[in-house]
Order: sequence, then C-alpha cells, then structure tokens
Amino acid sequence: MDTTERQQAIIALARGQNRVVVEDLSTRFAVSVQTIRKDLNQLCDRRLLTRVHGGAMLPSGTENLEYEARRQIAAGEKDAIGRAAAALIPNDASLFINIGTTTEAVSQALLEHSGLLVVTNNINVANRMRLNPRFEVVIAGGVVRASDGGIVGEAAAGFFSQFKVDYAVIGASALDEDGALLDFDFREVKVAQAIIANARHVILVADSGKFERTAPVRIARIDQIGTFVTDHCPSERFRAQCVTSGVTLVEIGSSA
Repeated sequence: MDTTERQQAIIALARGQNRVVVEDLSTRFAVSVQTIRKDLNQLCDRRLLTRVHGGAMLPSGTENLEYEARRQIAAGEKDAIGRAAAALIPNDASLFINIGTTTEAVSQALLEHSGLLVVTNNINVANRMRLNPRFEVVIAGGVVRASDGGIVGEAAAGFFSQFKVDYAVIGASALDEDGALLDFDFREVKVAQAIIANARHVILVADSGKFERTAPVRIARIDQIGTFVTDHCPSERFRAQCVTSGVTLVEIGSSA
C-alpha cells in the first residue's frame, strides 16, 4: 500500500469511528509510528483531519472543509455517483447544476451529452462545460466565494427564479436521518432553495459519508427531491422516508 492509498484508508477509518490512534494505525498498516505521524500531519495540513493527543479525528462538524480537501474525500464514489446521475439526464434537456464537488462530478460525466442548456452558479462547472460546443452554458451573477468558486447570495437566488428547467442537480454538506438536507452557508442555501423551486425534477447527489457529518443550515427535506443518487444509504430511517415520499433511491456502490 503506497502513501496515498494508506492515507485514504486512514480517512475512511476516521469517518467510521471519528478518531484514529497512531499506535493502532502503525499495527494495522505494518509501518512505523513515525510514518503514521507523517501521514497524519499531511492529512491535517490538508484539513482532512484534526490532530488530537495520540492520533487524529475528523474536523468539527461546524467547519466546512477546504475545497481541494473535499474533492479528495470519497473521490471514487463521487465519480460513480456522477456517472449514474448523468445517465438520468437525456440529451437536449435544460438543467441547473449547483455548487459542490459531487455536482462537479456530474458535470464531468455529462460532457458526452449534446444539446444541454446548463444554468449554474458554479464557476468550475461553467468553465468545464463551456468547452463543449453542443452546450449552452449560463452562469449566475452574485458574490463569488473564494474557497470554491461558488456564486452565492440574493442576486444568484433571484437569477435562478427566472428559469423553469427540466432537471436540477444539487448536493448537500450533510444528511440527517430525519430527512433534512443541510449545508454550512446560508447564502448558498438560499440559492439551492431557488434551484429546487424552479426545476421539474430534482436530483440529489451525495456520498454515504454525508450521513456522518452535521451542518447548521437546512436546505430542504428529502420529500422535495425526485431522485437521490448515492453509493450507499446507511440509514434505514432515511431510506424509509425515501419510500414514503416517492423518492427514487439509486445506490451504485463504491468504485474507489
């Protein structure tokens, strides 16, 4: 197992048990304590973990992770989710694509489509999709968030209210067992709510790790979603709410 694979495995362990211990990791991976400490220091430098005495743990649930760090979490799952979600969207459709690393994976998977009208508040999505001459790409105006290129605020929310599109692709920072979709930035949430309100079919894309996180701002309820695409839904309560609300649950497993 090389350094990258080991560090990804450490993150997965931390997600499963919240905290990892240096000595336990050294034994598990058959490497020195010094090597594990170096791994943890690198992961903490990238804000994927936070150092505590004797090991490390996931960052506080009230802190959002830096954009590049978030892209690396569950990268394989996000790619697979992106492909599955893209397969639900036909050619010649109109759609919103919201902010998020998983929604960006959907945009990547859509590049082989044709005739799409794409309306987004995600600079990364717009920059990627504008290169396809078969697409028309429209980008929202508003405040550009320096951390990830997301466009947020009242102006962006009002912009989306001008449209009525076939599909919306949205993400969430956290999913609660009670059916709540949650995020950190109330300005982003206002935009997400406008996106949901102005799409005929809403596709939520989120990996199973989102059930292990918390965030303070409510985006919506699961019954406002048409399809939920994930690698796995670990919450039976959430799964039952999907059934009750008529939400199509698509579980694709991990390709990591």
